Amino acid sequence: MTFLEKILHYDKELFQFLNSLGNETWDSFWILVTNQFSWIPLFILLLFLVVKAYGWKKSLLIIFIVALLVTFSDQFVNFIKGYYGRLRPNNDPSINEFTRVLKRSGGFSFVSGHATTSFAVSIFLILSLKQYYKFTLLLLIWPILFAYSRIYVGVHYPVDIFSGMLLGVLIGTFFYRISLLFLKKLQ
Repeated sequence: MTFLEKILHYDKELFQFLNSLGNETWDSFWILVTNQFSWIPLFILLLFLVVKAYGWKKSLLIIFIVALLVTFSDQFVNFIKGYYGRLRPNNDPSINEFTRVLKRSGGFSFVSGHATTSFAVSIFLILSLKQYYKFTLLLLIWPILFAYSRIYVGVHYPVDIFSGMLLGVLIGTFFYRISLLFLKKLQ
């Protein structure tokens, strides 16, 4: 077994362990968490905090940059998924009979778009708001729950999630640095 094959083997085992921890008592909670529309109240709060910190003019720029970040993240993840073509756990015949599947998803698994984009947006906003608000690191609760929910519902492996988290941190930091250049011009 090659090193990569070992990692993928252990990844499947870790997925099966984490996924098997689920039970019917918690299923509806994790289905709610994995639905991006469930987070709309958080997004409204974040929009309010950005406007309060930056005013309308700079906030419009930040919203535009976040929209670019989300678009870039989504397209980059789709490129990676198409390149690697890793089956999702719910579609993987070698393990799907042992998988608790609460959500059916097509397409490929590596990397998790939910993890990538939620971490990218969170890191961008944490960096953008940390000088205005004390507890911005609490924003990491959102992408951590969101990312774990993808394992719970049976559509991503831990490596997909972890790689998406790292990629999201890089994308969020990159777009934050770009935003600083444009925000300086608005002063």
